[in-house]
Amino acid sequence: MNIKANLLDENNIVCFDNGGKTFDRYTVLFIGDYALTNEGTSLYIGMSEHPFHPQGFGQHGELFGVYETGISYVVEDFWSSDGGDEIIPFADLPEDCKKAVMIDYNNIWNLGD
Repeated sequence: MNIKANLLDENNIVCFDNGGKTFDRYTVLFIGDYALTNEGTSLYIGMSEHPFHPQGFGQHGELFGVYETGISYVVEDFWSSDGGDEIIPFADLPEDCKKAVMIDYNNIWNLGD
C-alpha cells in the first residue's frame, strides 16, 4: 500500500498521549467528515509505541454520537475520564504509530493504493 502521508488533514484526526500511564499510551480518533457521514460514528485506534511488534498493541474501536454532541465535547468528555490524556500533534507520534494511523486514514478516506 502506498501510504499517502502528504494527504493527511489533521482536522480529521485527534491524537492523544497518556504519558505512558498504560501500555496503550497513544490513541488517535478519526473525526471530521467521516463521523458526519457515518451517523456520528467515529473510529479510533489505541496503540503502544510499536503497534506492529508481536509484543506491541494496536486495537480499533468506535465512538458514537460524535456529530450529535459536538466533536469538542466528545473529545473532552470521552478522554477526560482517564485523567491526564494530552492532545498532541500527529508529528509527535512514534513512527510506527504514524504508519498505523496513515494505513487507517488512507482506507477511511479511500485514498487508494
